[in-house]
Amino acid sequence: MSLQRRERHGSKDWAAQIKQMLNERYPDATKVRLVMDNLNTHSIASLYEAFNPAEARRLAERLEIHYTPKHGSWLNMAEIELSVLKGQCLDRRIPDMATMQSEVAAWQKDRNNCSKTISWQFTTDDARVKLKRLYPNV
Repeated sequence: MSLQRRERHGSKDWAAQIKQMLNERYPDATKVRLVMDNLNTHSIASLYEAFNPAEARRLAERLEIHYTPKHGSWLNMAEIELSVLKGQCLDRRIPDMATMQSEVAAWQKDRNNCSKTISWQFTTDDARVKLKRLYPNV
């Protein structure tokens, strides 16, 4: 099962994707943990905008949402992958949605087969200096 690609990315579109994911991909899971960016549509409120209150609550109770830090985009591996996708696959005008889906699927298959890794340059020691207010004094 794969989630449907959509031309729009509004709150109701996000809510529909979440419902599809919970109902089809993880129907037996009591909790699904999501790690997401801070886009305003990525919130429980979007479920209530899209569905009746009982359905929104049913879906919301199954979610545990963790947002990526606003101040730490260097932590966001998904952002890095999207940048690679843009540079390697979406760096030109694509005439229609079907062609784009086909191109992205081919890129994704190749990318997954390459098993690329991220080489972090920012060490724990660097973090303790730069983000000292976030670390406890020992």
